[in-house]
Amino acid sequence: MDKIRLGLVPLHRYGFDEAWAQELKRRFIEVISNKFGSIIELIYPEDGDTKIGLVADDNDAEKVIEIFKSRGINGLMLVTLTFGDEIAGARIAEEFRDSPIMILATKEPPALEGGYRRSDSFCGTLSLASALHRREIPFLYGGIVFPEDEGFTKSLDLFIRVVAIHRRFVGARIGLVGPRPERFETVAFNEEAMIKKFKQRVIPITLLEVVEEARRLPNDDPNVIKVIDSISSYADISKVPREALLRIAKVEVVLRRIASEKKLSGLGFRCWNEIQRYYGVTPCHVLARLTQSGIMSSCEADVYGALTMLIQYEASLETSPPFFIDWTIRHPSKPNVFLAWHCGNAPPALCLGRCSLLYHFRLHRRVGIENTYGSYEGMLKPGVVTISRLVEYGGEFKLLITRGRALEEEGVFRGSWVWVEVEDLDKMYRTLIEEGFIHHASMIYGDYVEPIANFAKIMGIKAVVI
Repeated sequence: MDKIRLGLVPLHRYGFDEAWAQELKRRFIEVISNKFGSIIELIYPEDGDTKIGLVADDNDAEKVIEIFKSRGINGLMLVTLTFGDEIAGARIAEEFRDSPIMILATKEPPALEGGYRRSDSFCGTLSLASALHRREIPFLYGGIVFPEDEGFTKSLDLFIRVVAIHRRFVGARIGLVGPRPERFETVAFNEEAMIKKFKQRVIPITLLEVVEEARRLPNDDPNVIKVIDSISSYADISKVPREALLRIAKVEVVLRRIASEKKLSGLGFRCWNEIQRYYGVTPCHVLARLTQSGIMSSCEADVYGALTMLIQYEASLETSPPFFIDWTIRHPSKPNVFLAWHCGNAPPALCLGRCSLLYHFRLHRRVGIENTYGSYEGMLKPGVVTISRLVEYGGEFKLLITRGRALEEEGVFRGSWVWVEVEDLDKMYRTLIEEGFIHHASMIYGDYVEPIANFAKIMGIKAVVI
């Protein structure tokens, strides 16, 4: 993952203790560099850029704006080191209002003799917040902190994840490989709303192009052989004919090339029945491998599904691949447990033990076993999970966000699957029905409810948190 560039604005107001402000600025820089230097590049005014390296008036603000624009910051941190000049802070925020913004207040230093108030950040941060509200600039609040506080570490970690999601989500390019299945109106999307609200693009790609380009690849193409060797290193492929493995690998090579050429963040793939009937392969495991490598790939041409996966992946700072699931059945004896399942598209890293590459459990009845190899099947690992789903009705976007726990509990299922326990499945299901969330969702290992909810807040997406 490329480093996230954060702009730090050290706000000060004349008449308060500038030496204290400079000390706090130094401490913030030191703590941030030590704890988060591997994932962020911190950008801030040096002593020669503004008066004593702080931001206290309009001239300082304009110089900082110039610095941040030249460095291309991804997010903005406004920190009132003393009372802080709210006009200077708001001026900078105006220029970067399309980026995530966090404001922080700082704790008070010891008072000097005579009761001199050295900081008043507690008071000044209210002025800064009101200035942003007046300008209708969305922001997050990180608390009243010293840089060494655990609370600051938590707030900054949360903000970094919000910035990471924003950086990839806004302007995302999602490939649409084939049209949605005819009877799946559920995965319809509003391209105009995506363009207007999020500057996103849907890139149409025909299945014919994918199939014909795959057919042109020779069996001994080095990239094709590399894919087969990779799959055989972790999956049981003993039941898959060599010819089917070659077809699977060729589809992956073609899709990777298209994703690279068209700069795609993800894709929604028309995964049945044409590609089985006319090319003889099921693309489930190809989609799993693309997702694990950072190209979020949803089933059944689900564009919003791919975007949901992208949100989750970036919330994890690209450390965990999501699993594109169906809400399928309720556990026969445990009222708050449901089956998170799909045909065979789980990223290999999520398998409990070794999963197997097999033919599709259902489609083989329509087109023959020999034409449906490519489903990656088995039980997934246990652990805490976050489940999300982006939907849109009438131009309004909503995002379901909840947490659960994947269980190490056996079952007799084909496809990729795991039992998941949530706090209140009846409430969850009622919410899905009443809010219009569909049968597809994205599930990622780890608890990312808070960063995803905060991302939704700054984007004007209605967060439905359960």
